[in-house]
Amino acid sequence: MDQNLLGTSSEPVTVPVEAGQLKFFAKATGETNPVYFDDDAAMAAGHPALPAPPTFCFTLNLARKDPFAFYTGLGLDLGRILHAEEEFEYVAPVYAGDTITIFETLVDMFAKKGGALEFYVFEGIAINQRDEIVVKLKNTIVHRNG
Repeated sequence: MDQNLLGTSSEPVTVPVEAGQLKFFAKATGETNPVYFDDDAAMAAGHPALPAPPTFCFTLNLARKDPFAFYTGLGLDLGRILHAEEEFEYVAPVYAGDTITIFETLVDMFAKKGGALEFYVFEGIAINQRDEIVVKLKNTIVHRNG
């Protein structure tokens, strides 16, 4: 594990948030609240547009041309990666019509089981078109060594 990689950040990616993708994500995650599917229900609940369901912003990092280039650039073998954990801190709502810029930074790495498992901890920030932080993300992956 190269500790010199700590502080390395992915290139930011800017993604328009579309109502269709919010509805699709809500359905895929089993959401049933009509505010995530119906504009009238969202507005009746006080939202200016369809809100993003919880954990939606994590998917925005996948909108890159090569969503895994950051990990492979750190020397990780994608065939040996396991998703371990993710956390979200919601600062402000994300809505259909927003434009979100997101990036992540490698903030910690450590090994367990005599180096057989390497843990990489990333923190990300999602910022809307008004330069407001809307979500802080934390993602931990495990890289299994051969």
